[in-house]
Amino acid sequence: MRQVKLFKGLEMELGTLEKEINEWIEQTGVQVTRITGNVAPQSISTDGHSRFSSSDILIIVEYEK
Repeated sequence: MRQVKLFKGLEMELGTLEKEINEWIEQTGVQVTRITGNVAPQSISTDGHSRFSSSDILIIVEYEK
């Protein structure tokens, strides 16, 4: 049966998110059928400066048990 697992992280922490996903795949032994992702638009920092804060990243892993 096909299922999904969602992972959420920040743009500035991509390495951590990749590690989390890869470890989950290895630990569970699932058969991944597809991985897709989305990056949220950047927004202006809440402290009033013109720099942008990190964007949220959503990764969707489709897999079979």
